[in-house]
Amino acid sequence: MSESDYDTQVRDAFPELERIDDSTLADRVVEAWSLGLRRGGWRHVEDVPYAWNIHEVTNVEHVRGVTRIALESAREQREFHGADPDIDTTVAACLLHDVGKCYEYTDHVDDDILADTDPRYGGETIPHSISGYALAHEVGCPLSVQRAIPHFLGEIPDRTLEAELVQSANSASSNAITQATMGITLQEWVDEYSQTT
Repeated sequence: MSESDYDTQVRDAFPELERIDDSTLADRVVEAWSLGLRRGGWRHVEDVPYAWNIHEVTNVEHVRGVTRIALESAREQREFHGADPDIDTTVAACLLHDVGKCYEYTDHVDDDILADTDPRYGGETIPHSISGYALAHEVGCPLSVQRAIPHFLGEIPDRTLEAELVQSANSASSNAITQATMGITLQEWVDEYSQTT
């Protein structure tokens, strides 16, 4: 799979990229996804599942949901509370918050949807929010975006407004997905399966 093929897949999968005013930042988001997909050996961005045991929802659907929820929350923060979250940072971080699943979930899918996983990256060794942070750093995303990607409390001590938007939108989307697919809350899913999303 060529980089341009991955770039096209990512741009098609995430129309929310258009909400990023800084075209260089949008390109870096695409670059991080393309790099993750290539190293993970994925044939298509839509093949990455939302969770290791929930394949009815794609990671793309979840990431888009998180981005949409965060944008609505940011709008409310501006209009109702007078806050000023940075939209480029919020959208980029939302779009990248689960890019690390390109590495983490290679062991949980049928081999026919993978091409050639790079063994230095594929597998569950590093949690996806941390490998997503590393991908964003590697492609040169600003520190404000990098800081907002790790979305589990305690991973990054300095929580920005944008980081909180990513974290809360991730929880909202994840709870909706686990309820719709399994009839349980995200916390019940975490408690039962000892994994995180």
